[in-house]
Amino acid sequence: MKKCILSTAYWHPVQALCKMTDVDEVALEQHEHYVKQTYRNRCLIYSANGVYPLVVPVAKTSGAKMPIRDVRIDYSEPWQRVHWKAIEAAYRSSAFYDYYVDDFRPFYERQERFLFDLNEKILRLALDLIGLNVAVNYTDVFTLPPCDISPKNPFTTDTKFKPQHYYQVFSSRSGFAANLSILDLLCNEGNNSLSVLQQSAV
Repeated sequence: MKKCILSTAYWHPVQALCKMTDVDEVALEQHEHYVKQTYRNRCLIYSANGVYPLVVPVAKTSGAKMPIRDVRIDYSEPWQRVHWKAIEAAYRSSAFYDYYVDDFRPFYERQERFLFDLNEKILRLALDLIGLNVAVNYTDVFTLPPCDISPKNPFTTDTKFKPQHYYQVFSSRSGFAANLSILDLLCNEGNNSLSVLQQSAV
């Protein structure tokens, strides 16, 4: 049984989903400490003004390292409303937004307590919509993912990822933006998303 290990992420980037196209199982690393300014609590979408980050605020800690499983989402600010408005503005004219809007909306109406749980539910939905039959489990001990998928680490250094161009709502204005969130791929390519992922996985 082939398995890949990945960090949790808020709407994983396309690069991460490519790792899942030829495995039977993805193991989410559940023993790591929370790392700021990573995909663990952010994703990238394509807005009218270009690539735009959506960041899930997390509750402040006392400075000690926080296990990723224990990171709580901060609801003191209306981030869900902000994210939903940004997603609507970016993708309501995309080809498949209307097909998926009812699947996406609940994440911006209910309040998950923990970031890890929110991310896992989003990942399971994304895999189902894409049509990737991959089991989602967790690491038993801390295991460093073999590929550092991070906004700080250029995806171009990943020799097993060659992003294929696909239609994006604002690409005619600003060009193609590679390695955005799986949200971007789903809204623009729908049931062709799996094919794009497979072609992008070298």
